[in-house]
Amino acid sequence: MTKITEAKILIISADGFEQSELEVPRDKLKEAGAKVTIATPEGRDVKGWKDKNWGPEAKSDAAIDRVDPNDFDALVIPGGQMNPDILRANPRAVEIVKAFADAGKPIAAICHGPWLLVEAGILKGRRATSYKSIKTDVMNAGAKWEDSEVVVDEGIVTSRAPGDLPAFVSKIIEEIEEGRHARHAA
Repeated sequence: MTKITEAKILIISADGFEQSELEVPRDKLKEAGAKVTIATPEGRDVKGWKDKNWGPEAKSDAAIDRVDPNDFDALVIPGGQMNPDILRANPRAVEIVKAFADAGKPIAAICHGPWLLVEAGILKGRRATSYKSIKTDVMNAGAKWEDSEVVVDEGIVTSRAPGDLPAFVSKIIEEIEEGRHARHAA
């Protein structure tokens, strides 16, 4: 078990993340005492998407290629349409998701973020949710899709949209404090 005040959390993101889906988890997890690292494809700050236009940048702490999943207790993947679509085409981002899954560490993805879980092949036989437009993708990956604000299955936390952020962040904290999860093979 890891106390949230001792947790190290990795957020991976590219340009086009849904503004609140990166900022709220980042800020709430930091407020809870966790150390949060944001990694981006090239180690540069990334632009968010807010109200149908580009939003503020999020500061990058590292390049995705330079982070070691062993250094972190949990992974968070913000949504937005562009961000997870870019990340699922990045082999290292997919490897990071697989490494967290293999280690039984909590993984949290919101909105379109589960696209990266689909690409990593870790949803088969699991319960999950997502933004409604990728419901079929999640089900085609073998998940049992639910229309719920937050779904947790063996440490994999998924949510639908920004309105679900309070429940999403609360479950991330709960899963981190529960510790590693034994997972069946996807």
